[in-house]
Amino acid sequence: MNTSTELPGIASRYRFLRWRPAAYWLATAAVVAELGVGGIWDITRQPSVRELLTHLGYPSYFLVLLGIWKVLGAAALLVPRRALLKEWAYAGAFFAYTGAIVSHLATGYALSEVGVLALMTALTVLSWALRPPSRCTPRRAPGIPRAATASGTPGLAHPIPAPGHAAADAGEAGSPAA
Repeated sequence: MNTSTELPGIASRYRFLRWRPAAYWLATAAVVAELGVGGIWDITRQPSVRELLTHLGYPSYFLVLLGIWKVLGAAALLVPRRALLKEWAYAGAFFAYTGAIVSHLATGYALSEVGVLALMTALTVLSWALRPPSRCTPRRAPGIPRAATASGTPGLAHPIPAPGHAAADAGEAGSPAA
């Protein structure tokens, strides 16, 4: 006999809500660890990583650039607040992983890495989808124009009419054509 006063659908939803933070932090920890450790390996040009990148057809200096971006992305995902910075970090991780998948498939080299890269891509998307509201960018209310949300910012609330545009031509309607 079920003595609970909650409906079964509501009870299962609450169970999911208890697991959501744990799932978010597990996925985020995996992504941050891979970005951080992988970025350090890239920056220090570890021989195995350098060999892999060379076989994929990339120049060796690309390792340092990619490594710095990975370390900065890992830091951005951990720092409190800074939601827009986190959005960029998630996008960068997604592009890095999917780009690596395409590189491996295109060259046919080290295809065993594709599964790991696909898993990291999925964990990146999962971390992004499960992030708490405090780590999300604020959403605009529907029906509010973008310029209205930037009130107080000079030049954004009132667009400047461009020549040849209907708003600019309205002021010139009375003037003779040259």
